[in-house]
Amino acid sequence: MDVGGTLYALRTQRGLSQRELARRCGVANGTISLIESNAINPSVGLLRQIVHALPMNLSEFFAFEHLEERKLFYRASELREIGGKGISYRQIGTNLNGRALQMLDEVYAPRTDTGKTMLHHTGEEGGVVISGEIEVTVADQRAILGPGDAYYFDSNLPHRFRNIGKEPCHIVSAATPPSF
Repeated sequence: MDVGGTLYALRTQRGLSQRELARRCGVANGTISLIESNAINPSVGLLRQIVHALPMNLSEFFAFEHLEERKLFYRASELREIGGKGISYRQIGTNLNGRALQMLDEVYAPRTDTGKTMLHHTGEEGGVVISGEIEVTVADQRAILGPGDAYYFDSNLPHRFRNIGKEPCHIVSAATPPSF
């Protein structure tokens, strides 16, 4: 189950900000953000505390069905933040269960990267640089891409992204299957 996606859907359905939900259940708003981005898995006790602040019980939470699969259009405010550490990944849609494609609006702060360890996962990914510069390394190949430049590769190959510039780098990307 996508606990983070379910929490996000229920919170936004009720018109609550992360800060307001955190205040209601007595946790740091960063905790709500981490759960919604699936960066951490809450204990049953913490999840119960958060769910009661919605208000609902755990069985209602786990029985909740996302209707979002049918949603066709998203406002900028509805894109789900799943990034961190200087990299913003705003995902189109909150629940990608049953979806074959993941679309991201990415912003890399100056001098940030995806980490020293190269990434690799099943599928393919591609993207277009909107603004700024990004160094993309795929296996033993490396390129510095700027506005209008693009990449497209097999995600099984080890890869890494690094903003080497002094300005944020904005990329719109797609991956199949969803990998976050």
